[in-house]
Amino acid sequence: MLTSGLQIYNANPVFGGRAGLHIPAIFTLGGWLAGGRHWHFAGMWLFSLNLLWYGIYILITQRWRYRFVGVNDIKALQKSQNSKRLIYAWHRIAYTAIIPILLLALFTGIGMYKPAQFPWIVDIFGSWQALRIVHFASVPIVTAFAIIHSLLGRKAGGTELTESMFW
Repeated sequence: MLTSGLQIYNANPVFGGRAGLHIPAIFTLGGWLAGGRHWHFAGMWLFSLNLLWYGIYILITQRWRYRFVGVNDIKALQKSQNSKRLIYAWHRIAYTAIIPILLLALFTGIGMYKPAQFPWIVDIFGSWQALRIVHFASVPIVTAFAIIHSLLGRKAGGTELTESMFW
């Protein structure tokens, strides 16, 4: 999604207009605006359906009680000296924080894709440009989440835990 988003960005850069920052073609996917949009929408459907499935799964299994931040995690950050407990608390904070960020990225993307059908989304952000900036800002936030999540996973269980997720 990042590379197709950069292709879309090149068609009308958020910062500086057409004379603004231009991303080299090696970092983009789609070849031109329509191609970039097709790839971006394909990724959007994949990720949004995955987010929906995850939400349903968490609700049905009631794992949300253990996955997301709670009062005990906040207390642990204030009082705990146990490094593993602190890592788990930060992990839950990251898990909890990424959900509204992903929903915001999806919400702003829908507002940009269908502004005639959803003008109220554009109105919430004040302007089309503000909507684009919020959508564009979600990229470094999600990237930072992925890096922090990976580092916390390695701290919590080392490479064995991280590798067990993939093999």
